[in-house]
Amino acid sequence: MYEELKYWYLRDHKLFWTLSMSQIKQLCIIVGFKKAKKGDVIYFSSSDVPRIFLLKKGNIKIVSIDDEGNETIKEILQKGDLFGELSLEQDSEVNEYAKALTDEVSICSFLLSDFEDLLVRNPSLALSYTKFVGLKMKRFKNNYSNLVTKDAKSRLSSFLKDWAQREGKFEGNKVVIENYLTQSDIAQIICTSRQTATLLLNELEEKNLIYYNRREIIIDDISKL
Repeated sequence: MYEELKYWYLRDHKLFWTLSMSQIKQLCIIVGFKKAKKGDVIYFSSSDVPRIFLLKKGNIKIVSIDDEGNETIKEILQKGDLFGELSLEQDSEVNEYAKALTDEVSICSFLLSDFEDLLVRNPSLALSYTKFVGLKMKRFKNNYSNLVTKDAKSRLSSFLKDWAQREGKFEGNKVVIENYLTQSDIAQIICTSRQTATLLLNELEEKNLIYYNRREIIIDDISKL
């Protein structure tokens, strides 16, 4: 039953769609599987055993730490996202970790050495992986551009729109987002203070553009945000 679960987790991930049933079953031998709860740390970049991770269920945050020990949320990941040593080499200068944001998180992982061998043996998989990482880098570039060119209010608006598009439930222009982020998380994502993030969220509420609480965020008309 456990092996069957791993098989379907891999079969459902579009990174592996080019592989045959027998190839997927071979992957089940080398893939690791674990579950985590909200607040659990899943991955440290300083680990002695580098891995590639696939997020199968739930949400996590990737947090980077600078030389002074300051933490910044680098990325919020959803089902299907990849994280870990994506460059296929361990970078000692990168200091980051992954933490579960939701109550039920499921992850598959490969040792970096096993994953490299897998790509060498399957050129079509290597191409799919390159596309996945390329899209991820494009998203990082867009996020960096927003940080450089937009003020905090515009960054918050852009973040809420992006979050809505990725995870929101739409009814016309109205969107409901399950809220698993604290105001401190949102502040880190848009690179501002918690106080500023709180003021900006309150301002959007006062203008009836959003309704915010710990469980959900409702955007009445996303075109007005």
